[in-house]
Amino acid sequence: MPEVRLVGPQGEQVGIVRLEQALQLAREADLDLVEVAPDARPPVCKLMDYGKFKYENAQKARESRRNQANTVIKEMKLRPKIDDHDYETKKGHVVRFLKGGDKVKITIMFRGREQSRPELGVNLLKQLAEDVSADGVVEQAPRLEGRNMHMVLAPTRKKSEARAEEAAQRERKAAERLAAAAEERRVEAQLRAQGAGQPKRKRGPSDNMDPDIDL
Repeated sequence: MPEVRLVGPQGEQVGIVRLEQALQLAREADLDLVEVAPDARPPVCKLMDYGKFKYENAQKARESRRNQANTVIKEMKLRPKIDDHDYETKKGHVVRFLKGGDKVKITIMFRGREQSRPELGVNLLKQLAEDVSADGVVEQAPRLEGRNMHMVLAPTRKKSEARAEEAAQRERKAAERLAAAAEERRVEAQLRAQGAGQPKRKRGPSDNMDPDIDL
């Protein structure tokens, strides 16, 4: 009967045992004996719940594919001599993309004599990377390609995390609106109750007289 190197369900090393003994241990623990390293000498087998193992691996694979499919690269184009107002506007867009979990490709477009001063683009890209450092990191350093210079920023958190936070914010805002509406209804009901509790003044003969008539 061949021997195997047995690994326990928690990853603990059981040692080299006969295959028949390994199968017996698997039956006693109500687990499966799975060969994880067939080329080793002796082969390595592990005690595990194989059905659970396959399910967890499938879940991880689906999550990995989902994250890859959701990775989007946005692009933002700037000029080397961009004015402060336009810079702040475009920086706001970059921050919004990064917070949404998307990568951002920053392109500096050179024209005419600007091509002889690539340091303008490098400095601008470095400034932008520093300004958005709370939400993104430089994945690809500034690189000149033809008339344009590129830099890629990656978000500091996954897209799934960004979507979860957006959903939580929407839920908080909805809860706040419901609470405000409930408070408004409570105040209106309280005012109506106060008005209903006050006795009505009886009308007298003078209430029906024209105030413009001289007596």
